[in-house]
Amino acid sequence: MASSNVEFTEDGDTNKGSMWVLDQKLDQPMDEEAGRLRNMYREKKFSTLLLLRLAFQSLGVVYGDLGTSPLYVFYNTFPDGIDDQEDIIGALSLIIYSLTLIPLLKYVFIVCKANDNGQGGTFALYSLLCRHAKVKTIPNQHRTDEELTTYSRSTFHEHSYAAKTKRWLERYASRKNALLVLVLVGTSMVIGDGILTPVDHPKISSDVVVLIACVILVGLFSMQHYGTDKVGWLFAPIVLLWFLLIGGIGIYNIWKHDSTVLKAFSPVYMIQFFSRGGKGGGWNALGGIMLSITGTEALFADLAHFPVAAVQLAFTVIVFPCLLLAYSGQAAYLMNNREHVADAFYRSIPGTAVVIVMLVTTLLMVLIMLLVWRCHWIVAVIFTGLSLVVECTYFSAVLFKVNQGGWVPLVIAGAFLMIMYIWHYGTLKRYEFEMHSKVSMAWILGLGPSLGLVRVPGIGLVYTELASGVPHIFSHFITNLPAIHSIVTFVCVKYLPVYTVPEEERFLVKRIGPKSFHMFRCVARYGYKDLHKKDDNFEKKLFDSLLLFVRLESMMEGFSDSDGFSICGQQAVQVNNNGNTSTFNSLVDTTVSSIDSIVPVKSPVQGTNTNQSSSQASMQTETDETEFLNTCRDAGVVHILGNTVIRARRDATFIKKIAVDYIYAFLRKICRENSVIFNVPHESLLNVGQIFYV
Repeated sequence: MASSNVEFTEDGDTNKGSMWVLDQKLDQPMDEEAGRLRNMYREKKFSTLLLLRLAFQSLGVVYGDLGTSPLYVFYNTFPDGIDDQEDIIGALSLIIYSLTLIPLLKYVFIVCKANDNGQGGTFALYSLLCRHAKVKTIPNQHRTDEELTTYSRSTFHEHSYAAKTKRWLERYASRKNALLVLVLVGTSMVIGDGILTPVDHPKISSDVVVLIACVILVGLFSMQHYGTDKVGWLFAPIVLLWFLLIGGIGIYNIWKHDSTVLKAFSPVYMIQFFSRGGKGGGWNALGGIMLSITGTEALFADLAHFPVAAVQLAFTVIVFPCLLLAYSGQAAYLMNNREHVADAFYRSIPGTAVVIVMLVTTLLMVLIMLLVWRCHWIVAVIFTGLSLVVECTYFSAVLFKVNQGGWVPLVIAGAFLMIMYIWHYGTLKRYEFEMHSKVSMAWILGLGPSLGLVRVPGIGLVYTELASGVPHIFSHFITNLPAIHSIVTFVCVKYLPVYTVPEEERFLVKRIGPKSFHMFRCVARYGYKDLHKKDDNFEKKLFDSLLLFVRLESMMEGFSDSDGFSICGQQAVQVNNNGNTSTFNSLVDTTVSSIDSIVPVKSPVQGTNTNQSSSQASMQTETDETEFLNTCRDAGVVHILGNTVIRARRDATFIKKIAVDYIYAFLRKICRENSVIFNVPHESLLNVGQIFYV
């Protein structure tokens, strides 16, 4: 097989000859079909009562890590004891301003607004960037994808700074790869930090801590299948009570022990803290103080479960003030009991990966502010400068803690980074192979309606990663077998840079060639949060979409050429000869049952006799083809899947051979195939194998 490193796109080719022009005419994009499905999705609106309820539930899901930080922050800040009371005031001042600058100002009020239709996290930021600039390393984007209602994006002037940034990102493939690696690093660090959250107590043995942790984990995973809603209701009262207790105890400690700790709200004491040496002052203490903001990334990552307003409300009203009171109360207690610092709080290993995640978010937010929000570059520089000053300061401090246990999440994150990048590399090479070896549509149609074979009853679903052209597996199939099904449908399962694709907009169907060929193309579109379980009705949904297309096509052919119609959800818009537009209910729904009631609307300009004759002819054609589709479906449906195996060339480096022949092959083996995801019966499955050397 061919092994080429040339970059291909679906919108262009380096050799645009006459065959290429003919192929483009025969296999045009699905612009019209995509336009029919617009405006079916509506953004959720939240009432005040529902918002309060969601804010309450978010306490049990989002703020667990932030809420437990007071248990071990001061101990890790002063592991060798406290020399001076002023060190306590300085550490408290650092905690106050760390909580104010990073969780409150940066994440709650800035980063959370950069959500992808309510979805948060590193991939949500990358998804936004992919929609505003062509930075995807797998070039399968097409303008028809922009017709999705969830494919929201901003527009900007050609000479704006956002446009310059867009062109700068798109100019070289190395910049796209660097952006991808940055996103993978951030995602890997989140995983590495989430796997390990070790907590210990000086007076409790490690065996007891491990036993308690195992019991908690088993309990959490056993309840996980109930969903976020029930888990949130279970833990929200507990976490709310926790925050109220630590806040109330903080008020009591401030009143009883030393109310002068409130002067820590002045940034002067934060500066003085760095100028002093001793056991607690200086750079090394930042590793412990940074633990006060661990869990901040969850504010953004968990937006998938709760709206932005609910997260903002819960943090500003409950979490933030209670944390300030808790830390201030602990500082007041330590002012009179400095010797209790080792016994009063829990110990923990430093979470090094947390700072790297924050740095990645900051760098991605620069592009979001320029491309998506279209902010002035000065605003982006100010945000970046302030964020990097704080986060780089913490990062330089936690580097000293790497040898004390901070290396563990870094190693885990590095392993996940390697796995994700190898998977992406193999997927990219498979797509390039599909693009390089695809067959011209003109050649297929040149074979005639029978495709040079015997057309047997049934439907053949040929799966491919291409949204245009004929996959190589199909030419391999028809050149080695003497027969092909009466109806052939090329199915492209496509993942888009959106969090979800509404069910009504899932399938795009288009006819390929004349009707006598009985060939169709279907693009099944999914977002990065879709398809988490088996789609038992995939075949039925696909066939229903095929029937819907045939009926709509026949209905449109029944109208005169002087009238133009576009189907948009529940309405059809008619454009008359005089340029006027009118809207009427077409009774078109996404279910096949409602299509039976479609009645062609008479044109107010044309005579009724002409419309009736053309409508009758189109309805007869529709009936014939619909019956033919149902007959072929009853005869049997065969799912033809390409099984492209990637192997490293003999002259490849040792690292590439390990990555491709072992790691990627192992990942492909344990990964669920489309046949499993779409619940394809084993007796209806036909795998066509290919080997591709890279």
